[in-house]
Amino acid sequence: MPDRPEDCRDMAELRALIDALDAELVARLALRARCIDRAVEIKQGVGLPARIPSRVEDVVAKVRARAEVEGLEPELAERLWRQLIEWSIAREERVLGGGGDGADP
Repeated sequence: MPDRPEDCRDMAELRALIDALDAELVARLALRARCIDRAVEIKQGVGLPARIPSRVEDVVAKVRARAEVEGLEPELAERLWRQLIEWSIAREERVLGGGGDGADP
């Protein structure tokens, strides 16, 4: 199976590549979720809240910059990551409690 879209000869190859990429994305998101779970453990020990606005904006800025380098629309990347960050904060708040000031996305 080709590794790049431009190397795909037909829709079957292209779909196989997309399916492989989707599997990779899910695996990476699962790893990220485990990182959030570890962040909860660390935050509990040092008294940090789930929501840390400066960290949220730092993550978004880095994602936008990386998207630009990779040729992905930065606005799309930001929208996706803000949703992911909010999910992460909610996951943390289930353990830490709400009312904090920012997530460690």
